[in-house]
Amino acid sequence: MEINNPKYKNQGIHLISSIFTVDKGIVKVLLIKRKNNPYNGMWALVGGALYNDEDLMEGLNREIFEKTGLKNIDLRLCNVFGKKDRAPLIRMVAVSYIGLVDLKNVELLKETLKTSNAEWFSITEIPALAYDHNEILTDSINKLKIAILRTDILRSLYPLGFTLPEIQKVYELILNKKLDRRNFRKKLLSLNLIYDTEKKVNFVGRKPANIYKFIESAENKEIFRR
Repeated sequence: MEINNPKYKNQGIHLISSIFTVDKGIVKVLLIKRKNNPYNGMWALVGGALYNDEDLMEGLNREIFEKTGLKNIDLRLCNVFGKKDRAPLIRMVAVSYIGLVDLKNVELLKETLKTSNAEWFSITEIPALAYDHNEILTDSINKLKIAILRTDILRSLYPLGFTLPEIQKVYELILNKKLDRRNFRKKLLSLNLIYDTEKKVNFVGRKPANIYKFIESAENKEIFRR
């Protein structure tokens, strides 16, 4: 590497997060409305440029907090986008991440120094986004479908536990397919991914339901084939 080669100059790194939640049976992603150029007034995924003195996760957590007020989100590396013209000012390589949050435990900042709004959008009703964020979001949704089949990423949606019908509904929403109730329960238990907390939740007019949690040290396993 020739450090003085001009072809190495004027490059940067974007850190982009697709933060998902489930709201009343609808899978949603968090978008922010930009206040600055380029793309002033357009919606975008949450993120921004990495500072020279930051690690990747340090920079991403800073950007998320500055533009939404959210902290301590479970984020997982997703992909890299490196088209030379994906940003209009200088060459910017984007590193994307995905995460899920429990909507009941978040309180959004609606306006910051660089944003004029923040909202949850259904993943089926996404507007035109800044930069190549529509492409990044589509990729993130596809990666999320893979992740829920192989990891415990859904843990973040239910930190206090879940009933089996609740978690099955989330799988069905994200995968966009119906799952057999008995096979679903048998599969999760046989793979040693979840455990019964021996607590119950009461529903009006229905039998109490057991509350389950993901096992902390569970290995990544193939849960259901796509």
